[in-house]
Amino acid sequence: MRQAKRLNNGNGVQERLLEKACEIFAKKGYRDATVAEICRGARANVAAINYYFGNKETLYAQAWGVAFHRSLKAHPPSRGVRADAPVEQRLRGRILAIMERLADPKGYEFEIIHKELANPTGLLAEVMRQSIEPVRQGLASIVRELLGEKASEEQVMLCQMSIRSQCFDILVRKRHSRMFKAAGMKAKLLPGRLKIEEIADHILQFSLAGIREIRRQIEADELNGRNSGVSGKTEEKPAGKAAVAI
Repeated sequence: MRQAKRLNNGNGVQERLLEKACEIFAKKGYRDATVAEICRGARANVAAINYYFGNKETLYAQAWGVAFHRSLKAHPPSRGVRADAPVEQRLRGRILAIMERLADPKGYEFEIIHKELANPTGLLAEVMRQSIEPVRQGLASIVRELLGEKASEEQVMLCQMSIRSQCFDILVRKRHSRMFKAAGMKAKLLPGRLKIEEIADHILQFSLAGIREIRRQIEADELNGRNSGVSGKTEEKPAGKAAVAI
C-alpha cells in the first residue's frame, strides 16, 4: 500500500480529504463511498486523492488511522490516571476511556470498523494491528496484575474480552438511539438518569468480582485445566479481517 504524503500542505486540502473520508467511510463503508463524493465534500479536485494518497485504498487506511488517534487524544486510554495509582483505579480509567470513545459522536473509527466487519476488505488489518496493540497491552498488564503471576495468557485474554464486551453495550445503544431518532421516536443513549461514569463503576465492580474469583480458583488450583492455558500461550489476534479498536 502506497504511503501518503505527510500532512504539510499549506492549503489544508489533505486534511480536508482525510476529515471528509472519515465521515463518509463511517457512514457508507469502503465499497459504497466514492472518491468523487469525498473530494466534493472536501472541496478538492478528484485528482487530489491520487496526488496525496495514491489511491482510495491508502486513503481508507489513513482515514481510519486519523480517526483512531484523534479518539485516543480526546479520550486517552489511561483516562489521566497515574501509572502508580492503585490497580483498581487504573482499571476504572481504562473502562471509562473505552466507554467515552464508544459514546463519542465523532468516534468514526468504530463506525468504520462496523462497516468493515460487515463487508470486509482486509485493507485495515495492518494499520489496526499496529495501532491497537499498545492499547490492548495496557489493559492486559492491568488484568495480569489483578489475576496474579500464576495466570495464563489465555486467562488474561478471556478477562480482557469480558471487560471489553461489557463496555460495548453502549455502542449498541448509540446505534439504537440513532435508529429511533431517524424514525421520529424519542430515544436516550442511556436508560433513566444513568451516566457513563456510573455504568463504568458498575462494570468495574462486576469485573473485579469476577477477576478475584478467577484468581482464587487459580491459586487454589481448582480450574483443572479449564481456561488454564495448558496448551501454551494464546496470542490475541484481530478477529477476521479487522479487530475491535479498543
